Amino acid sequence: MTGPLWELLFKGAWITVQLMIYSAALAAFVAFGIGMARTSRLWGVRFLSGVYVEFFRGTSALVLMFWLFFALPLLGWQLAGMWAGTLALGLSYGAYGSEIVRGALQSVAPAQREAAVALSFTPWQRMRKVILPQAVPEMMPPFNNLLIELLKGTALASLLSIGELTFEAKLARLSTGESAQVYGIILVMYFVIAFVVTRVMRLLERRAKASIGQTPERGGRFSRKLPVSEQGPQPSTVGGGAR
Repeated sequence: MTGPLWELLFKGAWITVQLMIYSAALAAFVAFGIGMARTSRLWGVRFLSGVYVEFFRGTSALVLMFWLFFALPLLGWQLAGMWAGTLALGLSYGAYGSEIVRGALQSVAPAQREAAVALSFTPWQRMRKVILPQAVPEMMPPFNNLLIELLKGTALASLLSIGELTFEAKLARLSTGESAQVYGIILVMYFVIAFVVTRVMRLLERRAKASIGQTPERGGRFSRKLPVSEQGPQPSTVGGGAR
């Protein structure tokens, strides 16, 4: 492959990274908002958030992308391909992420909530100082998987003629006729991006656990050991500190 074609692929990789970051930011906002709403005491809030999750989990991100790009202009709104792709991916993957958030919040021991109530914390203080700090480390591994899935989902945006990695690879293949070489290269490029994302997420997971006094088990470069505790029951903590 010539220099201009390599430049084409690297340009596509940069667009892919941007699309992943924008979509992940929107998905994280949706996931925390809807996930926390799913644990609300108000029936109406739980019902509406549940409707959102079921709708976006049960519809195709590709069809939603097409609707935002091709059908929405009929209603008077024209979105650029990049933003149509970002909205479709962010809203869809945010629905999946909200279930991760809901599960992690509900996994916090009831004793922690009761201790926060005993300390006269408001509901927002209980969420911010007690529940979220303990729930976030549990969210990180599934969020890592979801982010990798989102990275691979950015290839759907090539159907909107967005110049991301898969779209630029198609142009390079048409220019050279070397399908095996071109698609082999972008397989490696996707792997490199995913590997970097995984390492960053594991670093964030270690820091999140360290912030509440947990020491994550270190494994090899490509795997982690399962934590095996040989100690007896630990005293209950509030917000990571000992009572």
